[in-house]
Amino acid sequence: MRILVVYCHPVETSYHASLHAEVVRSLRAAGHEVDDCDLYAEDFDPVLSRAERLGYHEVPANRVPVQRYVERLERAEALVFCFPTWCFGLPAMLKGFCDRVLVPGVAFDISDPQNVKPALTHIRRIGAVVTYGRPRWMAWWMGDPPRKVVTRYLRMLTGGRARVEYHAQYHMNVATPAVLERFLARVGRAFGGWR
Repeated sequence: MRILVVYCHPVETSYHASLHAEVVRSLRAAGHEVDDCDLYAEDFDPVLSRAERLGYHEVPANRVPVQRYVERLERAEALVFCFPTWCFGLPAMLKGFCDRVLVPGVAFDISDPQNVKPALTHIRRIGAVVTYGRPRWMAWWMGDPPRKVVTRYLRMLTGGRARVEYHAQYHMNVATPAVLERFLARVGRAFGGWR
């Protein structure tokens, strides 16, 4: 499969950088073609400008400011997101990617506002590797927005067709090296098994 990996973390020595590297390594070892999109390394601009917002519904002109990312998304057959949870949400950089790239005519067809149609129907699988500073129960209590974005919203954009998996390591603030090593291995096995 052609897989677009969207990675969002500013620190190249972070634990999440290790998770990202393991995802890419495992997918490539399984024979997939990986387009590794590191939002920070690529200096992605997450800010939806005034002009972009005014032209948000103007298909296909709305894709012009992020054409390169739209093309990568349209070429993919699967998506994997690697990111930390900050303030119980997506990092601003990743939220900006969603705001600017998942626009009408790309992620959904809004030509009939009463009947919005999904447009990422070419995406067969979605995966996520996510870290949280707090325990699972607190993420649940807060509604776990990142999990819902991946497992509900993104899947909805595929017409409900994509198979979704969500790998989360909670309570990073107290995780031991052994716990982190086990999660890293689990991630490698999961993505190494993608077919």
